[in-house]
Amino acid sequence: MIWIAVFVVSLTYLCLWRSKKKEKRLPPGPKGLPILGSLHKLGPNPHLDLYQLAQKYGPVMYLRLGVVPTVVVSSPEAAELFLKTHASRPPHEAGKYILWEQRNLGFSKYGSYWRNMRKMCTLELLSQTKINSFQPMREEELDLLIKRLREAANDGDVVDVSAKVATLSADMSCRMIFGKKYMDKELGQKGFKAEVQELMHLVAIPNLSDYIPYIGKLDLQGLIKRMKAVHKIFDDFFDKIIDDHIQSEKGEGKVKDFLDVMLSFIGMEESEYRVERPNIKAILLDMLIGSMDTSATAIEWTISELLKNPRAMKKVQMELETVVGMKRKVEESDLDKLEYLDMVIKESMRIHPVAPLLIPHYSREDCMVGDFFIPKDSRIIINSWAIMRNPSVWYEAEKFWPERFDGNNVDVRGHDFRLIPFGSGRRACPGLQLGLTIVRQTIAQLVHCFDWKLPNDMLPADLDMTEEFGLTMPRANHLLAIPSYRLHGEND
Repeated sequence: MIWIAVFVVSLTYLCLWRSKKKEKRLPPGPKGLPILGSLHKLGPNPHLDLYQLAQKYGPVMYLRLGVVPTVVVSSPEAAELFLKTHASRPPHEAGKYILWEQRNLGFSKYGSYWRNMRKMCTLELLSQTKINSFQPMREEELDLLIKRLREAANDGDVVDVSAKVATLSADMSCRMIFGKKYMDKELGQKGFKAEVQELMHLVAIPNLSDYIPYIGKLDLQGLIKRMKAVHKIFDDFFDKIIDDHIQSEKGEGKVKDFLDVMLSFIGMEESEYRVERPNIKAILLDMLIGSMDTSATAIEWTISELLKNPRAMKKVQMELETVVGMKRKVEESDLDKLEYLDMVIKESMRIHPVAPLLIPHYSREDCMVGDFFIPKDSRIIINSWAIMRNPSVWYEAEKFWPERFDGNNVDVRGHDFRLIPFGSGRRACPGLQLGLTIVRQTIAQLVHCFDWKLPNDMLPADLDMTEEFGLTMPRANHLLAIPSYRLHGEND
């Protein structure tokens, strides 16, 4: 009997040990080097490097980046599990030096501050009512762009489409956020687009200080110096704007800009938001880069794909002719009827995601996700570029084919984890609706009002589509094209 008891106890212990071992099973991944881990495997395009590693180790991959345990997610199923489980953000050097100690919405840690700031942005700044209040301004800025492009068309000029779109986006953003437009020279010597792109690059690039903290102060990559320089430019700019707003008087009936709304909460003890100047500046930067850079990037890539795919361009123009006619410009009320245009925008965002790597999430405690053990303090990187080019998910994933969305309800709002250009879950982009409105109307207007051709008799197949990595991923080289005006009505 005693041997039977020993056998049963031993068997039970063995089963428990195996079960515990299985519970602690980490996702597969490369072993890495001492200290560096797998940092040496990441080059100038980390989304591509992580995608290549995932081909070997699978859609949920564990690796060390420096001394930081990191989980990389490259499939829709895994993305859904992680985005529903993790909502916090890890400590971040760029957030510390550029984003006022991570006080902005995008990089702040999960907790009461983040919840209150998101509520303020969603209800007070980005509500449908607020978006609608700026509709006349959006139409006014688009009309100015169309006027300038029509002048260029009359002269047969080559247009820097990327620059024009960036200026439009900056002007719209400044008017919504600050109440007026600002000249390029008012934000440092490089101007809005260049400074925002520098910021986006610094926030996204792998930083040794994030992954090997004890060498952080050495600033071996020179990133901290650049971060401090960018921060000073935006800090001084926002201080001037806030001071101007505080000193100016607001007339009756004036549409309040975003800054007006935030300033109204300063010093209000009964307000749940409790914002002060550093918080305001951090949220202003969120709003500026969120409304300006992401929209401009999405627009220039969509126009690029239409130029590279004349068949799709013609289909969009035919739909516009049917819905709008050839005697007037596109109005916002037309947008919901433009089904093929929506397919084109979805397909462009799939191939050229606004953010190739979503802002990292953070594991605040040991947990299980699916069959895998995720250690406390792990960074969770969602490779949205890999997910939206996954050949097991998308038929002919590398091909620009808008018709793939015909007859299905896949959208860009993050409900379907195959298509997550704006993220998903609690940390999804709160400005999604505003961004989509600007992107859809701008593309519709540019394609409806003008025919476009590439300069120097360039063939569509020869158009350079090289990307530049950052928190967003714009074209590496500006898009150049020649417009010709195509409307012929009296009120065009």
